Amino acid sequence: MDHAATFKRGRAVTTSWAPTATTWLRLSVVYLIMGVALGIAMGASGDFSLRPVHAHLNLLGWATIALAGLIYGVYPDAAASRLAKLHFWLHNLALPVMMASLAWLLLGHHEIVPVLAASEFVAAGGVIVFACNVFLNVKPRASLAHLR
Repeated sequence: MDHAATFKRGRAVTTSWAPTATTWLRLSVVYLIMGVALGIAMGASGDFSLRPVHAHLNLLGWATIALAGLIYGVYPDAAASRLAKLHFWLHNLALPVMMASLAWLLLGHHEIVPVLAASEFVAAGGVIVFACNVFLNVKPRASLAHLR
């Protein structure tokens, strides 16, 4: 369960929702399915004008989110941090907007550029927050000492 409840002086105190490693991994599979579906559609139609969307769905959606989920699964202190929550929301609010606006731009609608640019900055912010989280909260573990 993603909600945690603790008891303080006999009363239940619910902490805010935090994405689990499983949440990240399941979401990455959604992006994988979207990327594969777009690739199949492009191949079937012979129109590859949306290949940057396909590439970004697979890289920022499938690969990046899956790796974050695996990292957060191995390093629970990083997963439990406020940075992980912020990373989750920045990345997953920006990515759909970025993909839709990139597709719209590639289809010839240049008026969408400000929306695309804003979503790119938000997504980049999510990446920076993730990097900070890794540097601040990913510590060597005894069971992983051989990886140092």
